[in-house]
Amino acid sequence: MSNPPASSSSSRVTFASLTHRNLGTVKKLNSVLFPIKYSDKFYQDIIAPEVEDFCQLIYYNDVPVGNICCRLENNKDLYLMTMGVLAPYRSKQLGSQALKRVIKAAASHSKPKIRRIYLHVQVSNTDAKRFYERHGFKEAGIKEDYYKKIMPRDAWILERIIDSEDKQDQEKPEL
Repeated sequence: MSNPPASSSSSRVTFASLTHRNLGTVKKLNSVLFPIKYSDKFYQDIIAPEVEDFCQLIYYNDVPVGNICCRLENNKDLYLMTMGVLAPYRSKQLGSQALKRVIKAAASHSKPKIRRIYLHVQVSNTDAKRFYERHGFKEAGIKEDYYKKIMPRDAWILERIIDSEDKQDQEKPEL
């Protein structure tokens, strides 16, 4: 049974868990948002019950406009695989709301306890790096030749350590 979209603080923005029913929507969004094609295994993994809180569709006025997808690794890390919002809907805080939901869910997760969220950002994408830094992520290194089919191939590794304060739905000041 599909979960109804969960409302956020803004009445125009809602989130929904990924299911077989909305997987086609996720595939279509990803084909527009990202320069690579994801495998069938990727799409099966993002609808697994254990990642339900970490893989969400983002709706704006009931229109699907983006998604965020993470996977659990090593029983302690959450890897943010993809996050994207269609261009006309950017600058509406949708990505920020989605990321805050995932951070809060990670902080509340107890089995396993998640100690950090990390991701890769292409070194040419300084806007994305700044976005994540505004949300408490720090550069942990550079992975050379991370991308095989797009240039530049190198990626920043960004991480955010999860602590008990992340359980609250508090706003961090944006700089």
